[in-house]
Amino acid sequence: MRSILRAPVLGAVLLAMAACDSDSDNDLTGPTITPAVTGTLEVIHASQDAPAVNVLAGGSGLISDLDYAEAAFRTVSVGDITVEVEGILPDGTTATVIPAAGDPAPVLTLEEDERITVIAAGEVASIAPIVLEDVPPAVAADEVRLRVVHAASVADSVEVWVSEPGLDLLNPGGGTLINAVFDFGQTLTADPLVVPAGDYQVRVSLPGDPGNPFYDSGTIGLPGGADLVIAAVVNTGPGTSPIRLLASTGGALLEFNDAATPSNVRVVHASPDAPAVDVLVNDTIRAVTGAAYEAVTDYLPLEPDTYNFKVVPEMGVPADAVIDVDVALSQGGESTVIAVGTLTDADFPIEALLLTDDNRPVATEAKLRLVHGSVSAGPVDIYVAEGGTLGMVIDPAGDFVFTASGVPFKADTGYLPVPAGSYDVVITAAGSTSAAIGPLTLPLDAGGVYTAIARDEVGIGLPLDVILMDDFTP
Repeated sequence: MRSILRAPVLGAVLLAMAACDSDSDNDLTGPTITPAVTGTLEVIHASQDAPAVNVLAGGSGLISDLDYAEAAFRTVSVGDITVEVEGILPDGTTATVIPAAGDPAPVLTLEEDERITVIAAGEVASIAPIVLEDVPPAVAADEVRLRVVHAASVADSVEVWVSEPGLDLLNPGGGTLINAVFDFGQTLTADPLVVPAGDYQVRVSLPGDPGNPFYDSGTIGLPGGADLVIAAVVNTGPGTSPIRLLASTGGALLEFNDAATPSNVRVVHASPDAPAVDVLVNDTIRAVTGAAYEAVTDYLPLEPDTYNFKVVPEMGVPADAVIDVDVALSQGGESTVIAVGTLTDADFPIEALLLTDDNRPVATEAKLRLVHGSVSAGPVDIYVAEGGTLGMVIDPAGDFVFTASGVPFKADTGYLPVPAGSYDVVITAAGSTSAAIGPLTLPLDAGGVYTAIARDEVGIGLPLDVILMDDFTP
């Protein structure tokens, strides 16, 4: 998750110039600039299948490129603010998602020192703002002020429990601090809650079923002096819980996954002269067995930690490892470890290439990632165009959706946002116009996530081809 954007502060400066001389008849005093009266507007992107967005205030740009599960904070002048939210489409154009077509734009009245929180929630087809208005008081150093919002559209109503850690919810006694049922789009209580700073456990279940929570934060610390907006949002990453929590301090965003959320990791065999392999985790777990060239494993869920991965010949032992690498896996993250390089070419020794995956579907686009995993190709040029337009020879002046030049071995394009449709992909040696791979015609659907890895023929060399992954495969 990327860090919160910095909050610029609009202030006023008092300038005073005076010439003070008892013998002078001339006093020069500069004008006084009245301090601007301001409040805070914060925006949280909680629409799980929406693209990154821009936020406009009064028709002017206020926030740019805010992605899912991110927040931004702006200090703005008091008064009426007309707020609009634009989704950023894959071709770079924008479409207004708030307000919905035919509806007036929401007008917020910001007062002095007020904090207005706008949460864009719901699926992109029905995205709408949840608005919280508040004038925060000073919070004592030994207390925490809370507003809890249901912004996860996967559940209509939920029951929330905030308690001392480890409390048995079926026999809570006096250990429950907060217990309430509330609906999507609502806050937990009408007024903010003030609780002692310290350790708590948050659990969420269907109403009336506290024994089977579908979200459990484990023990989390709520710091003294904090004024938090806590939003339940849809979990788009690994784990079985459908939600996670985002906590906004008014200047930063904290994330609380379900305590059991793992880190997902998978392995790809892309070393053309290596035999079938096993993958050992911490020497004792044989996580993958008999993976042949071009094999893509399923994701393996692991507890967040640093692990040692060894790639060994099938049924090999740790001493036989041809790849020996430590990988730090973060909670809620998804990673791909690709075995690239060769056993026989000293210029391209076999090694692990680690990629960070982003499997969140976006309703308005397909996400395409291309990875250079061919030792024979050298640096390459990549061309992506509408389907049926590319041949074996490239016209560099043609009309392309995406191009990249001089892409080195082991590099990747990142996830390219493209409109749904059919696309041709051609890969050439750097500076050449003749296809080394392709044209590959690839149908891409909106909401799909696609990865293709350029690879050698078995044993190294031509013909070059690709390993197709993610939504390319059933």
